[in-house]
Amino acid sequence: MICSVVLTCFIALPLAAAPEAKQLFGAAKTGSAQRAAPIGSYANGCAAGSVQLPETGPTWQAMRLSRNRNWGHPETIDFIETLSAKAARLPGWNGLYIGDISQPRGGPMLSGHRSHQIGLDIDVWMRPATNLRLSQRDRENISSISLRRSKGAYINDKFTRQHMEIMKAAAQDKRTARIFVFPGAKVAMCNAEKGNRKWLRKIRPWYGHHYHFHVRLACPRGARGCVDQNPPPAGDGCADAQKWVNDILNPPKAKPRDPNTPKPKPRRELILADLPQQCAQVLQSR
Repeated sequence: MICSVVLTCFIALPLAAAPEAKQLFGAAKTGSAQRAAPIGSYANGCAAGSVQLPETGPTWQAMRLSRNRNWGHPETIDFIETLSAKAARLPGWNGLYIGDISQPRGGPMLSGHRSHQIGLDIDVWMRPATNLRLSQRDRENISSISLRRSKGAYINDKFTRQHMEIMKAAAQDKRTARIFVFPGAKVAMCNAEKGNRKWLRKIRPWYGHHYHFHVRLACPRGARGCVDQNPPPAGDGCADAQKWVNDILNPPKAKPRDPNTPKPKPRRELILADLPQQCAQVLQSR
């Protein structure tokens, strides 16, 4: 039997009848009363002792407050404060608009991301944060801006040097493991960088990510239950990003499908038993 503040007690149920983990973690309204710790991996885990990013700070605002996803590890909150202060020193920016981080206790989300489960992922809006006095209503209705054209093969005219400098500053932070952004942006930054290119290794092309870029922090030192993603391949990754662009512009022909091949089964939603054992304690904590 498992009991917690976010669900009524339930007896261990057969797999098919067990509650989905996203329902359990999505019901949590506050962080757990535990020492801060990311538990498991970015797409299969939870977060103990998370800290809430204040809705408004001197150089940031948290967006979409109704989602209650502005929670993260203390290192994540510090990272946002540091990066947003750097952004505020750039022309046309007063700081950053911050999208999803994690739910109060991490875990799978009710909708949207498969990652963002351990309090170390951050979505940073591409829209310049010129107004840091947005109301809650404004933050529900205002949207970010897209920087892509040609399905992500190229940047559009809204992409600025400031966007590049913010992502560069994020990549140069030692806590950053990688940054996801659409392929055309990576290629544009590869072409623009004439100095030290080491930071480009952390910029990784990925689907979508043209309204925001996604920062993934490495597991903090001493976080034994945290599982890091493998490091990016060696080099600046620019040739790989160019291949992504080439495939967008000239999609490779689809391989013929064997009619005898069984159709793939739909992905099963995670249940609590799929997550690390400590996640049950995270839910139970007051």
